[in-house]
Amino acid sequence: MHEHIHPIATEPGVASYQLASFHYGRSGSGKKAYIQAALHADEVPAMLVAHCLKRELDRLDLEGRIRGEIVLVPAANPIGLSQVVQGMPFGRFDLGTGTNFNRAFRHVADELKKTLAGRLGPDAAANVAMIRSEARGAISRWAPLDHTDLLKKTLLGMAIDADVVFDLHCDNEAVLHLYTGSALAEQVKPLAALMKARVMLLSDASGGDPFDEACGRLWWDLAAHFGPSTPIPPACAAITVELRGEMDVRYEDAEQDAQALLQYLAREGIVDLPLQPLPAPLCAPTPLEGVERLDAPQSGVLVFLKALGERVGAGEAVADIVNPVTGHTATVRASRDGLLFASTAHRHLLRGMHICKIAGSTPFRSGPLLSQ
Repeated sequence: MHEHIHPIATEPGVASYQLASFHYGRSGSGKKAYIQAALHADEVPAMLVAHCLKRELDRLDLEGRIRGEIVLVPAANPIGLSQVVQGMPFGRFDLGTGTNFNRAFRHVADELKKTLAGRLGPDAAANVAMIRSEARGAISRWAPLDHTDLLKKTLLGMAIDADVVFDLHCDNEAVLHLYTGSALAEQVKPLAALMKARVMLLSDASGGDPFDEACGRLWWDLAAHFGPSTPIPPACAAITVELRGEMDVRYEDAEQDAQALLQYLAREGIVDLPLQPLPAPLCAPTPLEGVERLDAPQSGVLVFLKALGERVGAGEAVADIVNPVTGHTATVRASRDGLLFASTAHRHLLRGMHICKIAGSTPFRSGPLLSQ
C-alpha cells in the first residue's frame, strides 16, 4: 500500500486543503475498485466504514491477497470537512458557490463520442480498454476554475477507469439503500443482499450529474451512441451506498458494512477472501422515477405515523404537521404504495420543507430525480 497526498487549492494567502488516497495492489494486475467516503462531508457513517475497510485492506495487502487494484479515499471532501457555520458542520454544499458537492460532475461521454469516432470495433474488451484510456485523457485535460472543481477532477481521475466504484454516503434518517444504473441491476443485486439493503433505486440519468453517474453512465451513453454493432458493456459498476442516517455511527454497523463491501469485491475477484453464502435479498430493484417525496403543507411540528422501513399503502397517513399556535393539524398521505426509506431529521418544518421519501415500483416522475 502507498499513500498519496493530493494538494487542493495551494495558492499563497488563502486556505489550502489536502486529500489523502490509499492505493493497494498494482495497476493492470486485475480489476480495479475505487472507494470513497463522505463526499458530502457531514455524512460521518461513511468515514467510519472507510476506517474499518482500511484496516482490513492493510491486513489483506500484507498477506498478499489483493488480486487487482483498490483505491480508498476515506475522507473525500477536505473542503466540506473544513466548513463550519455557527458551530455546525456544513459539508453538503460548497459555501463559495452554493453547489451540492455531489452534483455537476464532469460527464465525458460527449467528448468521447468525438474522440472515439471510427476507432471502436467488434471486440468488446478492446473497446473497453480504449474507452478507459480516452476517459482518463479527458479528465486530465479538464482545467478547473476553482478549488471545488479541482477536488472533483482529482476524485474522478482516480475513479473513471475503475471496474467497481463505491461512493459511500448516508441520508438524514434512513434505512440502508443503494442507487445505481438500470444497466447494472443484475451485477449490483449481490451487493444489495450482502448489505441488507431495503431499497435499490435504478436510473439511467438522475438529472444532477452525481459522482456515480460520471463513472457509470458513460458506458451506456456511449453504447447507445455507437449502436449494437459496436459492443460496449456497462464496464463500471458504480454504486452510491446510503449507510442509513447521519446519527447511525456505530462500530457494529460499520464493521458489518465493511465486510459486506469486501465480500462483494471478493465476488468480483479483486480480493482473495472465502466467499460467504449470499443472504436472501430484502428488496427488489425499483425505479428512481418511482420515489415519492412528501413535503410539509404547512409549518409546524412533524409527527411521524409510519416508521422507517415500513410499507405504506396509497392513501395511508404517513405524518402529521401540527401547528402549535393555531392547533391545526395537517395529515400527509402517500399517493401510492411503497416503502418509507428516508426522512428528515428535523421535527419542526416550514411549509414546503421535505418530510420523507417512499420507494414505489411504478415510475411516475421525470426530470431531475435527486433531492438537493
